[in-house]
Amino acid sequence: MGHAVLAEGLRKSFDKKAALDGFDLAVPAGTVCGLLGPNGAGKTTAVRILATLLRLDGGRAEVAGFDVAREAPQVRRQVALNGQQSTVDDVLTGKENLVMWGRLYHLSKRQASARADELLEQFGLTDAADKRAKQYSGGMRRRLDLASSFIQRPSVLFLDEPTTGLDPRNRGEVWREVKRVVAEGTTVLLTTQYLDEADQLADQIVVLDTGRVAAQGTPDQLKSKLGGDRIEVVVRTAEELPVVRDVLGPDAEVDADGFRVSAAVIDRVAALTRVTSALAAKGVEAEDIALRRPTLDEVFLAITGHKAVDTSGVRA
Repeated sequence: MGHAVLAEGLRKSFDKKAALDGFDLAVPAGTVCGLLGPNGAGKTTAVRILATLLRLDGGRAEVAGFDVAREAPQVRRQVALNGQQSTVDDVLTGKENLVMWGRLYHLSKRQASARADELLEQFGLTDAADKRAKQYSGGMRRRLDLASSFIQRPSVLFLDEPTTGLDPRNRGEVWREVKRVVAEGTTVLLTTQYLDEADQLADQIVVLDTGRVAAQGTPDQLKSKLGGDRIEVVVRTAEELPVVRDVLGPDAEVDADGFRVSAAVIDRVAALTRVTSALAAKGVEAEDIALRRPTLDEVFLAITGHKAVDTSGVRA
């Protein structure tokens, strides 16, 4: 499998402050790469350079086989960028929006109309084709926004925080569309602060911090760096915490406020059976016993020292 996006040693500064400081990236064709990082880490700068909207100061990059500095026109014919701000015109209908974009891409009126109909069907918007965009829900607007990116059938799609502000249902709608276009062969570079989004969509994740790659790998590979599976026991009283800690072993971690004790395990099933039996023998009736793996939130915090963004304040 070849690479749809390659970057080596990218550097970019603004007012003598480095936004990217030796950034490397390799995205196999037909996959989703999640680019994560705290605000100011350089995510949007990287995307804008790869989409030929910003000149790099150093390093080199190729997108769809073309050099972003020397062959920018060829790159632009192969890519689409869907940013944080909507490009939807509220006054126009859904179809009129797509026809407008088709005409901007130099399609004839007939071609633009036909392509708009195709995209409305693909993105589940046919029934709303003649409604003004201002009547669309947040999820419908985002799908229309995504559809406009596919007027020219891009081989690489840059999604810069595509679900910011959407509620969980509408975010799910966008996720389904991203999975669909990837299944059809499009490569996606996704920047997001929502770690569940990266977990759902990304084949590989690159964590960017202060302009450099801090970690990369599949979601499971990154989670495994924090020690793999853990068993958690929640009890009813503080007096039971020392008993549970004795059962889980000397390396167990105690959360006294949450009446919770956790420890790393190797064999999930065997550990659950052993702990359940041992607690019963000691007369401890646990409120909850669960096996879990580290989350991407925990990975993100461990790598960057920052918590991920809160998903409150969403819009429907």
